[in-house]
Amino acid sequence: MRLHEIPRYPLTFGPSPVHHLRRLSDHLGGAQVWAKREDVNSGLAFGGNKMRKLEYIVPDVLASGADTLVSIGGYQSNHTRQVAAVAAHLGLGCRLVQERWVPWEDPVNDRVGNILLSRMMGADSRLDDSGFDIGIRDSWKEALREVEEAGGTPYAIPAGASEHPLGGVGFANWAFEVAEQEKALGVTFDTVVVCTVTCSTHAGMVAGFAALEDLTGVRRRIIGIDASATLERTREQLERIARHTAEVIGLGRDLREDELTLLPDWAGELYGIPVDSTMEAMRLGAELEAMITDPVYEGKSLAGLVDLVRSGDIPRDSTVLYAHLGGQPALNAYHSLWS
Repeated sequence: MRLHEIPRYPLTFGPSPVHHLRRLSDHLGGAQVWAKREDVNSGLAFGGNKMRKLEYIVPDVLASGADTLVSIGGYQSNHTRQVAAVAAHLGLGCRLVQERWVPWEDPVNDRVGNILLSRMMGADSRLDDSGFDIGIRDSWKEALREVEEAGGTPYAIPAGASEHPLGGVGFANWAFEVAEQEKALGVTFDTVVVCTVTCSTHAGMVAGFAALEDLTGVRRRIIGIDASATLERTREQLERIARHTAEVIGLGRDLREDELTLLPDWAGELYGIPVDSTMEAMRLGAELEAMITDPVYEGKSLAGLVDLVRSGDIPRDSTVLYAHLGGQPALNAYHSLWS
């Protein structure tokens, strides 16, 4: 296992909190549900799951001599907001490509929420009309060239940091953090539910929990809830990044198929557009636990958890960990949902 030998630059407060969602568990009448809160994991611009990834990427940034971070996301990208935060923290420039990934008609969609915060932190954030795709984008490559042509030294961080060679390491380490918290809390989480789009969060968990299983014999079910609405491409990316991360951390074996679970039933037809199950899950989280989720990611993964517990697919005797990855600043661009 090489995981703990990989350089890490601290960007989080430490272990993110874990708490029991008692009222939601009682309401669902099945498994006991807990949440691990990546939405409150850092003091840098509201944090979020990408901070975990960037902790392992920053040492490479500093070693490279780069002076500008260059990344990409949608208008309301949580990832680009966190890249902008890290750039401000390190005293680096930041060039962001913000593509129109979500066909959401709101007159302030490109001016509030995450994109507002990125601009407040000094990021050069430019809009692009291109639609959603989880792959490498030409607009991002062009931004890298523009920084170089202006005399800068760019550091490339792909969407979600997922295609970065170290993109999955942060959540492989997250798995070990969970194991330590289980000891302190006196519980064992047999099931973990997480949102999946660009995949390295879920993929890192898969690799990390596989390593823990080999060390401890404890097998967990890691359930990814697709929110991309591009299921087959997402599944391929999940498997590829998970296997790469397993190699990076020194797992020493191939991943099994049962360790790579991605469920499609809550994404809707388009990325970023909430459906009825999204809205119901967001309402339940807010009214029962004052746990605020967003309509792009966490509302969809929470919807999956709700239905899986209600149906008994997650058995009544399970103890479930819901990975809350953040994303609430984007709610500003979806205000009409509650008007």
